[in-house]
Amino acid sequence: MFTRNKFRNNLVFFYSAVFFTVALLILGYLYMREKNYRIATLNDELNNITQITDNYLEANSVVEKGNFIKVDSLALLFPHPNLRITIIDRSGYILYDSKVKDWNTMENHLNRPEVDEAFRKGTGTAVRRSGTTGSEYYYFARLFSHYFIRTAVIYDINVASFLKAQLFLLIIIFLFFMATGIVIFIVSNRFGESITRLKDFAISLSNNKPFKSEFPKNELGEIGTEILDIYNNLLNAKNDLAIEKEKLFSHLNALNEGIAFFSKEREMVFRNDHFIPFINILSGDLTIFYENILTIPEFAIVNDFLEQSSEINITPSDLPKIEYQVSRSGKFFKVQCVVFHDRTFEIILSDISKSEKNRIIKQQMTSNISHELKTPVASVKGYLETLYNDPEMDPKTSKYFLKKALAQAERLNELINDIAVLNKIEEAGGTFLTERVKIRKIIREVTSNFKSAIEQRSIKVEVEIDDEVVIKGNKSLILSVFQNLIENAINYAGENIKITVRMINKDKKFYYFSFSDNGIGIPEEHMSRLFERFYRIDSGRSRKSGGTGLGLAIVKNAIVLHKGEISVRNRADGGTEFLISLPR
Repeated sequence: MFTRNKFRNNLVFFYSAVFFTVALLILGYLYMREKNYRIATLNDELNNITQITDNYLEANSVVEKGNFIKVDSLALLFPHPNLRITIIDRSGYILYDSKVKDWNTMENHLNRPEVDEAFRKGTGTAVRRSGTTGSEYYYFARLFSHYFIRTAVIYDINVASFLKAQLFLLIIIFLFFMATGIVIFIVSNRFGESITRLKDFAISLSNNKPFKSEFPKNELGEIGTEILDIYNNLLNAKNDLAIEKEKLFSHLNALNEGIAFFSKEREMVFRNDHFIPFINILSGDLTIFYENILTIPEFAIVNDFLEQSSEINITPSDLPKIEYQVSRSGKFFKVQCVVFHDRTFEIILSDISKSEKNRIIKQQMTSNISHELKTPVASVKGYLETLYNDPEMDPKTSKYFLKKALAQAERLNELINDIAVLNKIEEAGGTFLTERVKIRKIIREVTSNFKSAIEQRSIKVEVEIDDEVVIKGNKSLILSVFQNLIENAINYAGENIKITVRMINKDKKFYYFSFSDNGIGIPEEHMSRLFERFYRIDSGRSRKSGGTGLGLAIVKNAIVLHKGEISVRNRADGGTEFLISLPR
């Protein structure tokens, strides 16, 4: 009988031993916790007294005046009749003691345990007999900026009793543990019998045999083996499932879309990392909770679709799906909703802002290009038709019309070239080769190209850049930047002006340049749109000067491609200044 119930007896003994061990540990922990709590309470009270004393010393300039006798009146205000307050300078000499009249005769206290601990840690405590008064105190010392403040209460039976943990509650808890232990003993005894039957069941199940309630020897080992096999099979299946689940979650989080799955009760059961941030942008509300996501106005179409889908028969091969676009604060999203055959559904949010903005930009650019091409094409066509229809035209007049047609054709060529440069910067910026480019040499080359126009308008160009200033960039684009800036200044800043190009600063990554003129300047209302494609301050004057309206757009995009920045402002003494940064 004993052998057959060996496992049960061992189980009862083991559980009992573990229970009583844990019970003792918990009781010990509660005792220490209660004791530490009471000590901390007393320390907090004494610490508050030190803080009040420090505030009193500061407010009444007691330390500066050396009038420590004032502290006597403060000590009388505290509720502790045996409270002792001592002020000690950082050298350990007594400045004041509320319980000693001749405190000047007291010995140095720097080596007192509470003071020594406060010197090292900021605060310190000790229970010891005072060498001055002969009484036993509980000391608390705190280090302030120029001195220590030590408070103490007589360590009598009341204080000692307060600091001890109350045993009454611990006794009740101990009795509760004892009662629980008895219950566990009974339950464990019955549990052992259940384990024996469980072993028979496990063996029968694994052998496909009928269950028999026999009690063979060494059942613990057999139970462990059989349950372990079953457990291992389940664990392997669980691990495989967890790996596949982790792959799926990783894949969903790696996507650029925000994805969420909902139950048929419209409760969110899973979302990836992008979904909630997209919802915040879409709704403009940063306090959206899971339970009210579907209530935002942007999902009204989804809710209507879900209502309609609830009335139709869904097959796995033909899942209802809806797709539409919404926009907010300059961001564009594609919303997709798919309902599955069990009436659960998913919502997919795709940020299509970049592609949508590119589409709008291309649409606007196509419209602008069409508009810009009409005038020169119409002019060329008109001049050629005039020549064609009048073969007897005077040679001088004929030459004039040909010259005009050639000028308009040249303008068309410049426009096409500028558009090609802009497209290449935006769509194939990575194909531009970089090299070491000397800025002073580039400006000298551009100035030489415009020498005739500069002299004709009596313009002076000053370059305050050393030959050693070299940037890393594409030479043709950097040349285009300064060529467009100088050409704009020549065409629009006026005559008898001065153009100044200088380096104003540098750091480890960038050189900073100023390109300025002292001409007529630019009206402030145009500043924010100056770098837009085809934007002109004065359309008529720009066309007359031959500009395409793309020069500053090329400048902006070329500098941004180099990871630099450009801004523009009017100078206080007249003219315009462009501030540019380019990589070293």
